[in-house]
Amino acid sequence: MPGESDAIPSSFLAMPGKGEVSALLLRPADSRWLLVFGHGAGVGMRHGFMAAMSAHLAEVGIATFRYQFPYMEAGSRRPDARAVLLATVRAAVAAASEMAPGLPLLAGGKSMGGRMTSLAAAEAPLEGVRGLVFFGFPLHAAGRPSTERGDHLGAVELPMLFLQGERDRLADLELLRPVCAGLGARAALHVVRAADHGFYVLKCSGRNDEEVLTELARTTVAWAGGLG
Repeated sequence: MPGESDAIPSSFLAMPGKGEVSALLLRPADSRWLLVFGHGAGVGMRHGFMAAMSAHLAEVGIATFRYQFPYMEAGSRRPDARAVLLATVRAAVAAASEMAPGLPLLAGGKSMGGRMTSLAAAEAPLEGVRGLVFFGFPLHAAGRPSTERGDHLGAVELPMLFLQGERDRLADLELLRPVCAGLGARAALHVVRAADHGFYVLKCSGRNDEEVLTELARTTVAWAGGLG
């Protein structure tokens, strides 16, 4: 399976005044898609989930372009202002397209990275992107059920894949299901049995984390294949 040692390091300008941020391109020889893959709020692009998920996606022919948001690049734990995050998403899409011309693009990410990608797409089209993939869309804060964080999704014109853990405390499925239903044919929801927001599963479930990552990768490539 491809791993971190196979990833090609690069960098790009996040936005004027914020400097360059790091990125990693993992592109298997049989790539059919390239996912522009943003990290979650409290972790960077080299986090275990990001690395393992990229490896599993490579196994099914999806290349990944992981990147840092400026605050994480600077070693801070406090996310940048929304304008900076959204500008970084756009810059990452452009940089990924330059590094792997010819590959159709998907964009999204883990938790915050996915939500910032959807916010950017709601404001204006992301050039070349064919669909959005959310690995644990953070619909609300833990213990504070709400759908406000998903209000912008109606303005996203792209197909969207929601990959959600059954035990995700940041996305009550009783709230998320109606949100996805309201988006009609643009949204597909795949619930991962026994998984939490980080896609970890309890031993008593009879499943392991590797099986979950394989499920996520296979679901993503199957969905992408239907984009035409």
